[in-house]
Amino acid sequence: MKEMAESMELGVSQQRGATGSRPRAWLQNECVRVGLAETLCTYIMMAFGLGSVAQVVTGQGAYGQYVSINLGFGLGVAMGIHVGGKVSGAHMNAAVTLTMCTFGRLAWKMLPLYVFAQFLGSFLAAGTIYAVYYEAIYDYCGGNMTVTGVKATAGIFATYPAPYLSLLGGFIDQVFGTAMLLLCIMALSDQKNKPAPAGSEPIAVGLLVLLIGISLGSNSGYAINPTRDIAPRIFTAIAGWGVDVFRSGNGWWWVPITAPFIGGLLGAGLYKIMVELHHPGTCTRREGPVEEESAPLGNQENTSNNVCV
Repeated sequence: MKEMAESMELGVSQQRGATGSRPRAWLQNECVRVGLAETLCTYIMMAFGLGSVAQVVTGQGAYGQYVSINLGFGLGVAMGIHVGGKVSGAHMNAAVTLTMCTFGRLAWKMLPLYVFAQFLGSFLAAGTIYAVYYEAIYDYCGGNMTVTGVKATAGIFATYPAPYLSLLGGFIDQVFGTAMLLLCIMALSDQKNKPAPAGSEPIAVGLLVLLIGISLGSNSGYAINPTRDIAPRIFTAIAGWGVDVFRSGNGWWWVPITAPFIGGLLGAGLYKIMVELHHPGTCTRREGPVEEESAPLGNQENTSNNVCV
């Protein structure tokens, strides 16, 4: 046994070689690392979220209610942050990424990479849930894939407005919901205010998404995320629901794409103007350096890891 232990230690030391105690990363390219992590964490969030919707719809209330969907997306966000938070920041939302670029927390050159990764992760998650629940969906609707009506199933994947909701009302709904999301994220990451304790960021942001769903979800399903909505919508158009996914709700499809971008900028800007810019300076002489400026959630090691949403 002693010889075996010595042999294992020798093998480990030989593998480390001259590089020291830290093994070399397989992927050295930061953009590739960030893209893979952002794709995977978005996939995790969407798989849990869409899966919760599919279970509620096809189960006809026997396997959950509306709050199950809120919990599914909220916990899915938390798990997504655990998966990619230290690598990409786990934005999982194009509105978050645009806001971080606008406020200097992410380089603009990273925006296309993040949006593509979020789109890909959402699209793949929609395909996965479609495959997992295909038989349940078929049994529920009898093979008639419809966007509206009593047995509509397109809403499992993308958001659609309530019958009473106008396009203007829906646009305001999405702007406000996303503004609340980004305003609270800015607060949770403000190191000079009351940020989420270190290590609790995933559950804090997950609870925030849960709160938005509980309070602001009935009008249109609280997409508050352009890539979360458009990627599954395109998938459903391909998978059998057809172009009605773009026609339904008086052409609703463009609202959850455009409104969240505006809402995110408004919410983050409002917090910055009303709170963050007015923090008193902390000039210290002997105690140490000046207190760190408001820092976003997540890893601080590079510009692409600065936000955990």
